[in-house]
Amino acid sequence: MNTKNKIILTALAIATLFGKVNAQNTQWNLDKSHSSMGFSVEHMVVSETVGQFNDFSTNIKSDKPDFTDVKGDLTMQVASIDTKDAKRDGHLKSADFFDAEKYPTVKFEIKQFAKIKDKEYKVVGNLTMHGVTRSVTLTGKFAGIVKDPYGMTRTGIKVSGEIDRYDFGLKYNAAMEAGGMVIGQKVTINCNIELTQATKS
Repeated sequence: MNTKNKIILTALAIATLFGKVNAQNTQWNLDKSHSSMGFSVEHMVVSETVGQFNDFSTNIKSDKPDFTDVKGDLTMQVASIDTKDAKRDGHLKSADFFDAEKYPTVKFEIKQFAKIKDKEYKVVGNLTMHGVTRSVTLTGKFAGIVKDPYGMTRTGIKVSGEIDRYDFGLKYNAAMEAGGMVIGQKVTINCNIELTQATKS
């Protein structure tokens, strides 16, 4: 074997070992009854409309106790949007907004979960919505990992922040006579996720 081939094989071996060492193996399952995917947006300048996605799922893996190695994603079904007003929900699902038939999901892929101080984290990921993917930075709160009275290992993550819906092509709006727009351009995200560690076989 010549020197060049030896170098290539050595590099491949190191890369494989590195991948195995850094791969997350611990699966964390969503406890949906203790989780929510919420949002709010300014309405008529003076108030806010609050809503949520009732149907959502996660695919989360992390081995470290501080979750700084977390990988995975959160997926919301657009058809499950709920603002406590059926007519408004129908409009949000239409082509004026999310266009649920063409783009049925909103997905956030976690790229970084970095500890800032105490329980405060920086959450960076790719948000895909309305056929557009953009990197967004949000604020995370991680309270640690506990064992519940039933023997299950649990953790919780709170994610909040603000995104510009115009960045994702959601530009429907109407002007008010007194100035300003009926619907705010900025959307506040407020999500609470509770997870249980998968039982190891």
